[in-house]
Amino acid sequence: MTSSPTDLAAYGWSNTFQSQLSPEELAAAKPARVVAVHRNGLDVVAPLIEERVGFPAGGLDDIEARPTVGDWLLLDQTGHRPLRLLERKSLFKRRAAGTGRQLQLIAANVDTLLIVSSCNQDFNPARLERYLVLAREAGVMPVVVLTKADLADDPGSYRARAERLMPGLLVECVDARTSDGARPLQAWCDAGQTVALLGSSGVGKSTLVNALSGRPGQATQAVREDDDRGRHTTTGRSLHRLDAGGWLIDTPGMRELQLVDSETGVAELFADIVALGDTCRFTDCRHETEPGCAVQAALEAGTLDPVRLKRFRKLLAEEARNTSSLAERRAQDKDFGKMVKSIMKEKRKRSDWR
Repeated sequence: MTSSPTDLAAYGWSNTFQSQLSPEELAAAKPARVVAVHRNGLDVVAPLIEERVGFPAGGLDDIEARPTVGDWLLLDQTGHRPLRLLERKSLFKRRAAGTGRQLQLIAANVDTLLIVSSCNQDFNPARLERYLVLAREAGVMPVVVLTKADLADDPGSYRARAERLMPGLLVECVDARTSDGARPLQAWCDAGQTVALLGSSGVGKSTLVNALSGRPGQATQAVREDDDRGRHTTTGRSLHRLDAGGWLIDTPGMRELQLVDSETGVAELFADIVALGDTCRFTDCRHETEPGCAVQAALEAGTLDPVRLKRFRKLLAEEARNTSSLAERRAQDKDFGKMVKSIMKEKRKRSDWR
């Protein structure tokens, strides 16, 4: 017996996923949501299902086709064998940390992104902009959450600096040590809603998870006194059920967030600078010394912050470089896949002739 859409709605199911099922799948398959990814399988949940299953067959050579936390799978009715991965409504990804060019999936099917920073030395506008680019690219509403407001002399100044990063940006200052302190965030944690927490180590993400869930499910560590920075507490991405009925994806602290496939997100976050560039005299203006440059005119008039322009250029260049590297890697992986298939085909031919 399949789960009804009403039952699944409590797990984040919606018409976006329901419309992807064929009549045969509606009758014979069970949708389940991925709550954790391991090397030997996937932890999934659904009505009357809470277990570890294998990976769907095929597609594992394409990183974006691999399941990640928050994904929906179709399972076989009897053995709960994964049949296929459903198309996502949103996806967060980055270039993996280090010198490699691999893509890393962060979370899928998120409704709201809670970008966590703190009212101390960890507050970094440039880092917040990277998370905002992720949200804009994925089409997910961002909310900046400033923790440790109770320890700051003037938390309102941190709020004001965050609000200037994007028109209409929602910013909440919280004391995450108690559930009452996190109450301003409850509106995004209602039944069936999925929120994701992103932020660097030591900003209080694990404490915030405890406050939102209403139970001490996450370990916490104190920050170092010399620089207000913390150590990693969460070691893997996971999906948690909240008391209010919503779902929360917690992630390890990110000291490095390399953007990839995010040109639209960068352009949307810096829409004012893009709009200025569109009014320059020359369409190929580099916004440096060209006559009739609207960007340079805004800098001279004091209506454009030169530091913000510098950050825009840096993110745009980084995104282009990483996306180009990723395209090369994808082409190499595709060629390698073709080579393997060719070898296996030739091997089968030889076996047939024996």
